[in-house]
Amino acid sequence: MAKTKISLKLLKNKAQKEMLQAKDLKDLDIVFKKYLGDEGEVTLVLRSLKKLPKTKKAKIGKEANELKNFLKIKFAEAAAALKEKAQKEAELKEWFDITVPGEKVAFGHLHPLTLVQRKCEEIFQFMGFSIIEGPEMEEEWYNFDALNIPKNHPARDLWDTFYLKNGLLLRTHTSPVQIRYMEKNQPPLRIIAPGRVFRHEATDSSHEVNFYQVEGLMIGRDISVANFKAIIQEFFRRFFSKDVEIRLRPSYFPFVEPGFEIDIKWGDQWMEIMGAGMVHPNVLKNAGLNPSDWQGFAFGMGLDRLAMIKYKVDDVRLFYSGDLRFLNQF
Repeated sequence: MAKTKISLKLLKNKAQKEMLQAKDLKDLDIVFKKYLGDEGEVTLVLRSLKKLPKTKKAKIGKEANELKNFLKIKFAEAAAALKEKAQKEAELKEWFDITVPGEKVAFGHLHPLTLVQRKCEEIFQFMGFSIIEGPEMEEEWYNFDALNIPKNHPARDLWDTFYLKNGLLLRTHTSPVQIRYMEKNQPPLRIIAPGRVFRHEATDSSHEVNFYQVEGLMIGRDISVANFKAIIQEFFRRFFSKDVEIRLRPSYFPFVEPGFEIDIKWGDQWMEIMGAGMVHPNVLKNAGLNPSDWQGFAFGMGLDRLAMIKYKVDDVRLFYSGDLRFLNQF
Protein backbone atom coordinates (compact mmCIF):
# COMPACT_ATOMS: atom_id res chain seq x y z
CA MET A 1 0.00 0.00 0.00
CA ALA A 2 2.89 2.33 0.78
CA LYS A 3 4.24 1.64 -2.70
CA THR A 4 0.89 2.50 -4.26
CA LYS A 5 0.70 5.73 -2.32
CA ILE A 6 4.15 6.67 -3.55
CA SER A 7 3.12 5.79 -7.13
CA LEU A 8 -0.02 7.96 -6.98
CA LYS A 9 1.93 10.86 -5.50
CA LEU A 10 4.61 10.46 -8.18
CA LEU A 11 1.99 10.38 -10.94
CA LYS A 12 0.47 13.58 -9.53
CA ASN A 13 3.80 15.40 -9.50
CA LYS A 14 4.82 14.15 -12.95
CA ALA A 15 1.46 15.06 -14.48
CA GLN A 16 1.52 18.60 -13.06
CA LYS A 17 5.11 19.13 -14.21
CA GLU A 18 4.35 17.98 -17.77
CA MET A 19 1.23 20.15 -17.87
CA LEU A 20 3.37 23.20 -17.18
CA GLN A 21 5.81 22.19 -19.95
CA ALA A 22 3.04 21.96 -22.59
CA LYS A 23 3.52 24.79 -25.12
CA ASP A 24 0.09 24.54 -26.73
CA LEU A 25 -3.18 22.64 -26.65
CA LYS A 26 -1.75 19.88 -28.84
CA ASP A 27 1.05 19.21 -26.33
CA LEU A 28 -1.43 19.35 -23.45
CA ASP A 29 -3.68 16.79 -25.14
CA ILE A 30 -0.72 14.38 -25.36
CA VAL A 31 -0.08 14.77 -21.61
CA PHE A 32 -3.80 14.29 -20.87
CA LYS A 33 -3.92 11.02 -22.80
CA LYS A 34 -0.71 9.84 -21.06
CA TYR A 35 -2.37 10.02 -17.65
CA LEU A 36 -6.16 10.03 -18.13
CA GLY A 37 -6.60 8.45 -21.56
CA ASP A 38 -7.98 4.94 -22.15
CA GLU A 39 -4.47 3.57 -21.63
CA GLY A 40 -3.34 6.35 -19.27
CA GLU A 41 -1.32 5.68 -16.16
CA VAL A 42 -4.06 6.78 -13.70
CA THR A 43 -6.63 4.81 -15.70
CA LEU A 44 -4.46 1.67 -15.46
CA VAL A 45 -4.18 2.10 -11.67
CA LEU A 46 -7.98 2.17 -11.42
CA ARG A 47 -8.27 -0.95 -13.58
CA SER A 48 -5.79 -2.81 -11.37
CA LEU A 49 -7.94 -2.35 -8.23
CA LYS A 50 -9.95 -5.49 -8.92
CA LYS A 51 -6.88 -7.58 -8.16
CA LEU A 52 -6.44 -6.05 -4.69
CA PRO A 53 -7.98 -7.27 -1.43
CA LYS A 54 -11.24 -5.61 -0.49
CA THR A 55 -9.73 -3.46 2.26
CA LYS A 56 -6.94 -2.12 0.04
CA LYS A 57 -9.28 -1.69 -2.95
CA ALA A 58 -11.51 0.80 -1.12
CA LYS A 59 -8.68 2.96 0.18
CA ILE A 60 -6.52 3.01 -2.94
CA GLY A 61 -9.58 3.38 -5.16
CA LYS A 62 -10.62 6.49 -3.25
CA GLU A 63 -7.16 8.00 -3.58
CA ALA A 64 -6.91 7.15 -7.28
CA ASN A 65 -10.33 8.70 -8.02
CA GLU A 66 -9.35 11.82 -6.09
CA LEU A 67 -6.19 12.04 -8.20
CA LYS A 68 -8.20 11.56 -11.38
CA ASN A 69 -10.62 14.36 -10.46
CA PHE A 70 -7.76 16.60 -9.36
CA LEU A 71 -5.91 16.12 -12.66
CA LYS A 72 -9.08 16.79 -14.69
CA ILE A 73 -9.44 20.15 -12.96
CA LYS A 74 -5.77 20.97 -13.50
CA PHE A 75 -5.94 19.98 -17.16
CA ALA A 76 -8.99 22.22 -17.64
CA GLU A 77 -7.17 25.13 -15.99
CA ALA A 78 -4.08 24.53 -18.14
CA ALA A 79 -6.19 24.37 -21.31
CA ALA A 80 -7.89 27.66 -20.45
CA ALA A 81 -4.50 29.30 -19.82
CA LEU A 82 -3.10 28.07 -23.14
CA LYS A 83 -6.18 29.30 -25.03
CA GLU A 84 -5.84 32.74 -23.50
CA LYS A 85 -2.14 32.80 -24.34
CA ALA A 86 -2.85 31.84 -27.97
CA GLN A 87 -5.50 34.55 -28.25
CA LYS A 88 -3.14 37.22 -26.93
CA GLU A 89 -0.41 36.13 -29.35
CA ALA A 90 -2.88 36.35 -32.24
CA GLU A 91 -3.91 39.84 -31.15
CA LEU A 92 -0.28 40.91 -31.01
CA LYS A 93 0.25 39.68 -34.57
CA GLU A 94 -2.72 41.75 -35.74
CA TRP A 95 -1.62 44.84 -33.87
CA PHE A 96 -0.30 47.72 -35.89
CA ASP A 97 1.15 51.08 -35.09
CA ILE A 98 -1.48 53.71 -35.89
CA THR A 99 1.20 56.39 -36.02
CA VAL A 100 2.87 54.82 -39.07
CA PRO A 101 1.97 56.75 -42.28
CA GLY A 102 -0.47 54.78 -44.45
CA GLU A 103 0.27 53.59 -47.95
CA LYS A 104 -1.06 55.84 -50.68
CA VAL A 105 -3.93 54.39 -52.69
CA ALA A 106 -3.21 54.21 -56.41
CA PHE A 107 -5.92 56.23 -58.16
CA GLY A 108 -6.82 55.78 -61.81
CA HIS A 109 -6.70 58.66 -64.25
CA LEU A 110 -8.23 59.67 -67.55
CA HIS A 111 -6.93 58.29 -70.83
CA PRO A 112 -5.13 60.89 -73.02
CA LEU A 113 -7.82 60.55 -75.73
CA THR A 114 -10.49 61.24 -73.11
CA LEU A 115 -8.56 64.30 -71.95
CA VAL A 116 -8.39 65.59 -75.53
CA GLN A 117 -12.07 64.91 -76.18
CA ARG A 118 -13.13 66.70 -73.01
CA LYS A 119 -10.92 69.67 -73.88
CA CYS A 120 -12.51 69.89 -77.33
CA GLU A 121 -16.00 69.69 -75.84
CA GLU A 122 -15.16 72.39 -73.31
CA ILE A 123 -13.89 74.79 -75.98
CA PHE A 124 -16.80 74.29 -78.39
CA GLN A 125 -19.36 74.52 -75.59
CA PHE A 126 -17.82 77.87 -74.66
CA MET A 127 -18.52 78.96 -78.26
CA GLY A 128 -22.16 77.87 -78.05
CA PHE A 129 -22.00 74.39 -79.59
CA SER A 130 -24.02 71.49 -78.19
CA ILE A 131 -22.51 68.02 -77.80
CA ILE A 132 -24.52 65.35 -79.65
CA GLU A 133 -23.90 61.61 -79.77
CA GLY A 134 -25.07 58.90 -82.15
CA PRO A 135 -24.90 55.11 -82.64
CA GLU A 136 -21.62 53.43 -83.59
CA MET A 137 -23.58 50.71 -85.42
CA GLU A 138 -25.17 52.74 -88.20
CA GLU A 139 -27.57 52.48 -91.15
CA GLU A 140 -26.17 52.80 -94.66
CA TRP A 141 -28.51 55.70 -95.37
CA TYR A 142 -27.10 57.90 -92.59
CA ASN A 143 -23.49 56.87 -93.09
CA PHE A 144 -23.45 57.30 -96.89
CA ASP A 145 -26.60 58.12 -98.89
CA ALA A 146 -27.83 61.06 -96.85
CA LEU A 147 -24.31 62.53 -96.93
CA ASN A 148 -24.29 62.64 -100.74
CA ILE A 149 -21.95 59.66 -101.02
CA PRO A 150 -23.10 57.62 -104.05
CA LYS A 151 -22.94 53.86 -104.37
CA ASN A 152 -19.69 53.92 -106.34
CA HIS A 153 -17.81 56.12 -103.84
CA PRO A 154 -14.51 54.55 -102.58
CA ALA A 155 -15.59 54.94 -98.95
CA ARG A 156 -18.29 52.32 -99.56
CA ASP A 157 -15.77 49.74 -100.69
CA LEU A 158 -15.60 46.60 -98.53
CA TRP A 159 -11.95 47.33 -97.77
CA ASP A 160 -12.88 50.59 -96.02
CA THR A 161 -16.11 49.74 -94.23
CA PHE A 162 -17.07 47.02 -91.76
CA TYR A 163 -20.43 45.66 -92.93
CA LEU A 164 -22.41 43.61 -90.42
CA LYS A 165 -24.59 40.54 -90.92
CA ASN A 166 -27.65 42.38 -89.58
CA GLY A 167 -27.59 44.78 -92.57
CA LEU A 168 -25.96 47.62 -90.64
CA LEU A 169 -22.34 48.80 -90.61
CA LEU A 170 -19.82 50.31 -88.23
CA ARG A 171 -19.81 54.02 -88.91
CA THR A 172 -16.78 55.28 -90.81
CA HIS A 173 -17.17 58.85 -89.48
CA THR A 174 -19.38 60.72 -87.02
CA SER A 175 -21.10 62.72 -89.80
CA PRO A 176 -24.27 60.55 -89.59
CA VAL A 177 -24.98 62.31 -86.28
CA GLN A 178 -25.38 65.57 -88.22
CA ILE A 179 -28.13 64.10 -90.41
CA ARG A 180 -29.94 62.55 -87.46
CA TYR A 181 -29.84 65.85 -85.60
CA MET A 182 -31.02 68.01 -88.52
CA GLU A 183 -33.97 65.64 -89.10
CA LYS A 184 -35.33 66.42 -85.62
CA ASN A 185 -34.15 70.00 -85.03
CA GLN A 186 -34.74 73.21 -86.91
CA PRO A 187 -31.95 75.73 -87.58
CA PRO A 188 -30.23 77.84 -86.53
CA LEU A 189 -28.06 75.21 -84.89
CA ARG A 190 -24.47 74.50 -83.95
CA ILE A 191 -23.32 71.08 -82.74
CA ILE A 192 -20.27 68.88 -82.42
CA ALA A 193 -20.40 65.08 -82.54
CA PRO A 194 -17.40 63.38 -80.90
CA GLY A 195 -17.04 59.61 -80.89
CA ARG A 196 -15.42 56.43 -82.11
CA VAL A 197 -15.37 55.39 -85.77
CA PHE A 198 -14.14 52.31 -87.64
CA ARG A 199 -12.32 51.67 -90.89
CA HIS A 200 -11.10 48.42 -92.38
CA GLU A 201 -7.50 49.28 -93.15
CA ALA A 202 -3.96 48.26 -92.28
CA THR A 203 -2.58 49.63 -89.03
CA ASP A 204 0.64 51.60 -88.82
CA SER A 205 2.04 54.48 -86.81
CA SER A 206 -0.69 56.84 -88.05
CA HIS A 207 -3.63 54.48 -88.76
CA GLU A 208 -5.84 52.24 -86.62
CA VAL A 209 -8.96 50.21 -87.36
CA ASN A 210 -10.82 52.25 -84.76
CA PHE A 211 -10.11 55.84 -83.79
CA TYR A 212 -11.90 58.95 -82.53
CA GLN A 213 -13.29 61.93 -84.44
CA VAL A 214 -15.11 65.12 -83.68
CA GLU A 215 -17.49 66.48 -86.31
CA GLY A 216 -18.85 70.01 -86.25
CA LEU A 217 -21.89 71.56 -87.89
CA MET A 218 -23.20 75.12 -87.91
CA ILE A 219 -26.34 76.04 -89.88
CA GLY A 220 -28.00 79.45 -90.18
CA ARG A 221 -29.36 81.99 -92.64
CA ASP A 222 -26.04 83.49 -93.67
CA ILE A 223 -23.27 81.31 -92.18
CA SER A 224 -20.11 81.58 -94.30
CA VAL A 225 -16.57 80.28 -94.61
CA ALA A 226 -15.48 83.39 -92.70
CA ASN A 227 -17.49 82.18 -89.70
CA PHE A 228 -15.86 78.79 -89.94
CA LYS A 229 -12.34 80.24 -90.12
CA ALA A 230 -12.93 82.45 -87.08
CA ILE A 231 -14.35 79.61 -85.01
CA ILE A 232 -11.72 77.04 -85.90
CA GLN A 233 -8.87 79.50 -85.37
CA GLU A 234 -10.21 80.28 -81.90
CA PHE A 235 -10.52 76.56 -81.21
CA PHE A 236 -6.86 75.91 -82.06
CA ARG A 237 -5.74 78.92 -80.02
CA ARG A 238 -7.52 77.58 -76.95
CA PHE A 239 -6.60 73.96 -77.53
CA PHE A 240 -2.86 74.55 -77.96
CA SER A 241 -2.81 77.55 -75.56
CA LYS A 242 -1.12 79.76 -78.13
CA ASP A 243 -1.87 81.53 -81.40
CA VAL A 244 -1.81 79.08 -84.30
CA GLU A 245 -1.58 80.08 -87.95
CA ILE A 246 -3.98 78.17 -90.24
CA ARG A 247 -4.59 77.95 -93.98
CA LEU A 248 -7.40 76.54 -96.13
CA ARG A 249 -6.64 74.50 -99.27
CA PRO A 250 -9.28 73.46 -101.83
CA SER A 251 -10.24 69.79 -101.56
CA TYR A 252 -13.08 67.43 -102.41
CA PHE A 253 -15.55 65.85 -100.01
CA PRO A 254 -18.91 64.66 -101.36
CA PHE A 255 -20.90 66.16 -98.49
CA VAL A 256 -19.60 69.73 -98.80
CA GLU A 257 -19.28 72.28 -101.62
CA PRO A 258 -16.86 73.96 -101.67
CA GLY A 259 -14.58 71.73 -99.62
CA PHE A 260 -11.15 72.39 -98.20
CA GLU A 261 -8.37 70.97 -96.09
CA ILE A 262 -7.16 72.91 -93.07
CA ASP A 263 -3.46 73.03 -92.24
CA ILE A 264 -1.82 74.48 -89.16
CA LYS A 265 1.67 75.98 -88.96
CA TRP A 266 3.56 73.77 -86.53
CA GLY A 267 7.14 74.81 -86.07
CA ASP A 268 8.45 75.61 -89.54
CA GLN A 269 6.12 73.22 -91.36
CA TRP A 270 2.49 73.11 -92.43
CA MET A 271 0.57 70.13 -91.05
CA GLU A 272 -2.74 68.86 -92.42
CA ILE A 273 -5.17 68.48 -89.55
CA MET A 274 -8.81 68.45 -90.72
CA GLY A 275 -11.30 68.58 -93.57
CA ALA A 276 -14.23 70.98 -93.86
CA GLY A 277 -16.50 72.87 -96.23
CA MET A 278 -19.90 74.40 -96.78
CA VAL A 279 -22.65 71.81 -96.38
CA HIS A 280 -23.72 70.45 -99.77
CA PRO A 281 -27.31 71.37 -100.78
CA ASN A 282 -28.13 67.67 -101.28
CA VAL A 283 -27.18 66.97 -97.65
CA LEU A 284 -29.51 69.71 -96.44
CA LYS A 285 -32.32 68.30 -98.62
CA ASN A 286 -31.76 64.77 -97.30
CA ALA A 287 -32.04 66.11 -93.75
CA GLY A 288 -35.33 67.85 -94.58
CA LEU A 289 -34.00 71.41 -94.87
CA ASN A 290 -34.44 73.84 -97.76
CA PRO A 291 -30.99 74.87 -99.10
CA SER A 292 -32.52 78.11 -100.35
CA ASP A 293 -33.24 79.12 -96.75
CA TRP A 294 -30.33 77.62 -94.87
CA GLN A 295 -26.60 77.24 -95.27
CA GLY A 296 -23.64 76.46 -93.09
CA PHE A 297 -20.38 74.65 -92.66
CA ALA A 298 -19.28 71.22 -91.45
CA PHE A 299 -15.87 69.97 -90.38
CA GLY A 300 -14.26 66.81 -89.08
CA MET A 301 -10.94 66.06 -87.39
CA GLY A 302 -9.33 63.13 -85.64
CA LEU A 303 -9.01 63.34 -81.86
CA ASP A 304 -6.13 60.86 -82.07
CA ARG A 305 -4.23 63.23 -84.36
CA LEU A 306 -4.86 66.16 -82.03
CA ALA A 307 -3.59 64.07 -79.10
CA MET A 308 -0.47 63.04 -81.04
CA ILE A 309 0.36 66.68 -81.77
CA LYS A 310 -0.46 67.97 -78.28
CA TYR A 311 1.45 65.25 -76.42
CA LYS A 312 4.18 64.70 -79.06
CA VAL A 313 3.31 61.03 -79.60
CA ASP A 314 4.70 59.51 -82.81
CA ASP A 315 2.64 56.29 -82.96
CA VAL A 316 -1.17 56.25 -82.70
CA ARG A 317 -1.12 52.57 -81.67
CA LEU A 318 0.29 53.55 -78.27
CA PHE A 319 -3.10 55.00 -77.32
CA TYR A 320 -4.70 51.56 -77.70
CA SER A 321 -1.86 49.39 -76.37
CA GLY A 322 -2.98 49.33 -72.73
CA ASP A 323 0.68 49.80 -71.77
CA LEU A 324 0.70 51.55 -68.38
CA ARG A 325 4.28 52.68 -68.92
CA PHE A 326 2.87 54.92 -71.66
CA LEU A 327 -0.53 55.80 -70.17
CA ASN A 328 0.79 56.72 -66.70
CA GLN A 329 2.61 59.68 -68.23
CA PHE A 330 -0.68 61.54 -68.65
